[in-house]
Amino acid sequence: MGRKNQVTSKTTGKNGESLEDDALLISELQGSFSDIKDELRKVIIGQDFAIEHLFLCMLCRGHALLMGVPGLAKTLLVNSIAQTSSLSFGRIQFTPDLMPSDVTGTEILQNKADGEGREFSFVKGPIFANVILADEINRTPPKTQSALLEAMQEKRVTVAGKIHQLKEPFFVLATQNPIEQEGTYPLPEAQIDRFMFLINLDYPERTEELSIAKETTANQKQTLNKVISGRKMIAYQSLVDRVPVPDNVYEFAVDLVRRTRPSSKESPEWLKNLVQWGAGPRAVQFLVRGAKARTVLHGNFITSSEDMEAIAETVLNHRILTSFQARSEGVTSSEVVSRLIREYKNKLG
Repeated sequence: MGRKNQVTSKTTGKNGESLEDDALLISELQGSFSDIKDELRKVIIGQDFAIEHLFLCMLCRGHALLMGVPGLAKTLLVNSIAQTSSLSFGRIQFTPDLMPSDVTGTEILQNKADGEGREFSFVKGPIFANVILADEINRTPPKTQSALLEAMQEKRVTVAGKIHQLKEPFFVLATQNPIEQEGTYPLPEAQIDRFMFLINLDYPERTEELSIAKETTANQKQTLNKVISGRKMIAYQSLVDRVPVPDNVYEFAVDLVRRTRPSSKESPEWLKNLVQWGAGPRAVQFLVRGAKARTVLHGNFITSSEDMEAIAETVLNHRILTSFQARSEGVTSSEVVSRLIREYKNKLG
């Protein structure tokens, strides 16, 4: 399952793009990401895994859900990533009394400009931005959570029977507190499935926490520089679309997802009692897209199974519902995914 390295040919791709130009764009993308990380280090200590996967998600036009206890800089991380790009930013603080119209916007009755009568005018909600921070998304009831569904999937909202398109690029980066905490509501399965990645943030290492204590308690405000524009982000997204994927990598994605389903004949016997239900076809799409994005971010132009393996858990963890037996034995969905990958690699030799 090796990998072929950077493109040096001057031939033309199937969509008419020069492969040499794509190689230059890959190098530029790597430089942009390195600059973004340098900017984020001004305010974020550690969390390299979360930073890379958030950026991968944006390259795939996807949405990400950040999970972690309060105080792990989830909100600061999303806000800071938006600041490093020339993208508009909207923050929605989810609370128990938040209404769907507080997310999408509403029509209000106003006087006409000429003063002759009144008319309804649409007032845009915070969803009309490039980067949306849905902060503590599971602190609001499902009715309001569902207001995000159409925006996330269709890149549009419908208010009073009228469709309003959202501007590209568009990302929802949501934070969520552990469901065991008081005052939280479980996200509907349909909404969870629309998040490409579930990124778990853990407590920092001791050295990182010591740096946090030293560097964030002084009265010094850091200014983050903008690194990329919205137009450049769209160009990077198009680059990811053009990345070729070998058949064996497609097969890896399909076989891995099918093996997560306890009702599938491909699933191993040990999984049937540990998993209540597995991932759907959208997981296959996200695995391929995520692997392609990681390919170019690491300076290559042909996707390998290693790329897919690196993003598999963040794609699959929230799409696998473990059974009561698994929870009682302390078996997590992450451990299920790791075992499935290990067995699949052993099977291929």
